[in-house]
Amino acid sequence: MGHPFPIREIARQAGLSEATVDRVLNGRGGVRESTAREVRQAIADLDRQRTQVRLVGRTFMIDIVMQTPDRFSTAVRAALEAELPGLHPAVVRSRFHFRETGPVEELTRTLDRIARRGSQGVILKAPDVPEVTAAVVRLAEAGIPVVTLVTDLPSTPRLAYVGIDNRAAGATAAYLMGQWLGDRPGHVLTSLSSGFFRNEEEREMGFRSAMRARHPQRTLVELAEGQGLDATQYDLVRAALERDPEIRAVYSIGGGNIATLRAFEDLGRECAVFVAHDLDHDNTRLLREHRLSLVLHHDLRQDMREACHIVMRAHGALPPAGPTLPSAIQVVTPYNMPTPIG
Repeated sequence: MGHPFPIREIARQAGLSEATVDRVLNGRGGVRESTAREVRQAIADLDRQRTQVRLVGRTFMIDIVMQTPDRFSTAVRAALEAELPGLHPAVVRSRFHFRETGPVEELTRTLDRIARRGSQGVILKAPDVPEVTAAVVRLAEAGIPVVTLVTDLPSTPRLAYVGIDNRAAGATAAYLMGQWLGDRPGHVLTSLSSGFFRNEEEREMGFRSAMRARHPQRTLVELAEGQGLDATQYDLVRAALERDPEIRAVYSIGGGNIATLRAFEDLGRECAVFVAHDLDHDNTRLLREHRLSLVLHHDLRQDMREACHIVMRAHGALPPAGPTLPSAIQVVTPYNMPTPIG
């Protein structure tokens, strides 16, 4: 397993002991395959991050913990690593703990391992459930600052939330949906990945409230628990379309948009308006192909920069600043797409 990094640096990146890393690198056996994968991932992470500008300032190790589809975690990783050279005055290293779905106990075990092992900060995207709240309390008790990303956990001792005003985003989606549909008949499908993510709940509330105020005659059909994954989303959307022949538009709050469009196509149904969130690689392609009407987006690079700055301020590496403001909501069409992160 060729690499230019000292065992100590790999062990720190992976959150493992130097002895364990040494066994993996030298093929001595007695190590689970999942542990070997963690070592390989740590080396890959270090390789991507080694081009970071070397600064005299302090080094921070930050853990990014997210329950989200791969397409979004990939976008977050790219955004953070693109920002690393500019994170003055400190050098920031990152460990990634991503999962698409699974029992909440697995997520809390990850947070508890970080609390025991230590970290300069945690950037967290997680469902708002009591088990996660308790784990964030334990992180705070261990002196580890937590910043929530994209979806908030307001009842926890997290330092700050970084992301858009989700209720305003939902209302924006309703305004644009109403303008686009005009007087044409048809029901609107609202699709959430899960009812346990606060950001999705707030988007749905903003959307429903604005639609009720501006277009009270329009029927909304709610769909949930597709986890934002194409594998589960297709069957849910197809069943909804078969039950309701009047569905003509979609507000996708939680993703799975390739599967949603395939369900429309397989039933020979037109989706007249499709509003989605986030310019991940799936939505970027669908928007370029004019299969989405528009995407509500926010600058992930700015979000990751702000999250890291909050952690650095917590350790005194940056001067205090005012309260964190919501990220700007960008309305992206095929004709004003931002430059991809390179």
